[in-house]
Amino acid sequence: MTYNLLKGKRGIIFGALNDQSIAWKVAERAVEEGAQIVLTNTAVACRMGTIAELAEKTNAVVIPADATSVEDLTNLFEESVKALGGKIDFVLHSCAMSVNMRKKRTYDDLDYSFLDKTLDISAISFHKMIQVAKKLDAIADNGSILALTYVASHRTFFGYNDMADAKALLESIARSFGYIYGREKGVRVNCISQSPTPTTAGGGIKGFDGMLDYADRMSPLGNASADECADYCVVMFSDLTRKVTMQTLFHDGGFSNMGMSLRGMTQYNKSFIPENTDKDTGKIIYG
Repeated sequence: MTYNLLKGKRGIIFGALNDQSIAWKVAERAVEEGAQIVLTNTAVACRMGTIAELAEKTNAVVIPADATSVEDLTNLFEESVKALGGKIDFVLHSCAMSVNMRKKRTYDDLDYSFLDKTLDISAISFHKMIQVAKKLDAIADNGSILALTYVASHRTFFGYNDMADAKALLESIARSFGYIYGREKGVRVNCISQSPTPTTAGGGIKGFDGMLDYADRMSPLGNASADECADYCVVMFSDLTRKVTMQTLFHDGGFSNMGMSLRGMTQYNKSFIPENTDKDTGKIIYG
């Protein structure tokens, strides 16, 4: 069912790679609700992914951009305003990557050059994106900017590694820019903290399947799907939420407020497994 919540609005969606991506689902829902959109990702991701298929389906323009490059972002916003015929009403930032996780470096043995890349891609790119848009005056008054985050920004999760630090920084940027942009242009800036979601990026998290199952057992409503996240993003882009800003909004079936559920305790009591240990040294791995 559609409600025309975004009729006449223009948006930019960062990070759609394939049909598992939350950004992909958001793009589809935004267009269903009446929006015109530009899709963007790195040039390599545009070549390797199936973004052309999404562009055809949504009648979207694809403008490749490295979200860590101010030059690319400047071109993206300038060309998007031209392509869509006016200022941008909403933006989704869905960019995250940890080289340390990919290289299986634990949190107490990080490669700091990898950490720099994690922070730049997953958080500082959000600041660059907003700063460029603001300097160009590319966002319409009362526009909406969203980023995707995870509860590991607030709590420690085994295997989430330096991405937890990146998400904490991401949320801080949303608050700081939310104040400035809100006062000057009425633009709201928020983060949505989504349930663990089976995506290409999510699959790189150590023990992801266990994290997914645990969250589902703990949450009274169960895990939120990518499609449900897209619905929430559409509402946040719409005029129905014009006074919501600087927030980390939990979209996780209630997980973030749970201590222990009956289903979780039942599963815990079924079996006790040895703590994760290194096969060579015998030491417990906490990272």
